[in-house]
Amino acid sequence: MTSPDADSDNKDVQANPPVSGVPAAGVPAAGVPSSAAPPVRPQPVPDGPPAPARRVRGPVSQVRINGQPSFVLHSYPYKETSLIVDLFTRDHGRIAVVAKGAKRPLSKLRGVLQTFQPLSVSWSGKSELRTLIDAEWVGGMLPLERTALLCGFYLNELLVKLLARDDAHRALFDHYVSTLNELAHGEPAQIALRKFERALLKETGVAADLSRSTTTREVVQEVSNYVVDPERGAREARVSDVWPVVSGKTLLDMEREDYGDPATQSQSKQLMRFLLAHHLGGTPLNTRQILIDLMQL
Repeated sequence: MTSPDADSDNKDVQANPPVSGVPAAGVPAAGVPSSAAPPVRPQPVPDGPPAPARRVRGPVSQVRINGQPSFVLHSYPYKETSLIVDLFTRDHGRIAVVAKGAKRPLSKLRGVLQTFQPLSVSWSGKSELRTLIDAEWVGGMLPLERTALLCGFYLNELLVKLLARDDAHRALFDHYVSTLNELAHGEPAQIALRKFERALLKETGVAADLSRSTTTREVVQEVSNYVVDPERGAREARVSDVWPVVSGKTLLDMEREDYGDPATQSQSKQLMRFLLAHHLGGTPLNTRQILIDLMQL
């Protein structure tokens, strides 16, 4: 009499017969003693956690910006028919774009990419040098002429040399627009430039506090004399100081953006020239020298 377990084993063997020439698992091949079967070697265990799976990157999508308020700061030739244009944009800061074919006589960009004119600009790309897609003249601003034109180039040179790329400064952009308008409408250049220089240093995070003494932490006194440390701020003047000495009133007037006093105009010009030279690392400003030579004619 066959046991139920035996019948079950026979059924399993019939349902899964061994492949011809290949012994069943755990059964040695015919004519080979069981002691001669190859030993099973343990697999080495790797040290540390398993390496992460490598991610396959897809193609990088192009970023496109449309209709961005912008001004041309500077441009120069690129290859035979193109330009590289330095733009000051409202929401993306200072960027560089290549304007393909802009030097061709029939290119619509040829007469649009002008300085001191508000533009609506579109570009694409994620690298440091984008590709200009379109630029349209917006209008609404008077052109700069004579000394005002040189002052405008001075503003542009400051922005090119002091602003990092791709660093948005919306408040400074608006201040730039208002300064161009002031210059175009005949506002005193010295006052417009001092306000912009101060705003530029504030926006880039290097403007020192002019309202308090860094040594006493007291409010600056109008009748006292001070010097301004470019990295720290105002302090009381000493006999040995070689930095520009200004009155406390000048410092307070600059904080209030009040340049009506001729003494404030004169002292603030010397002070801002000193501060800008420090933050520019001694790099000369070409337009400033032109302005100085012009004033001496």
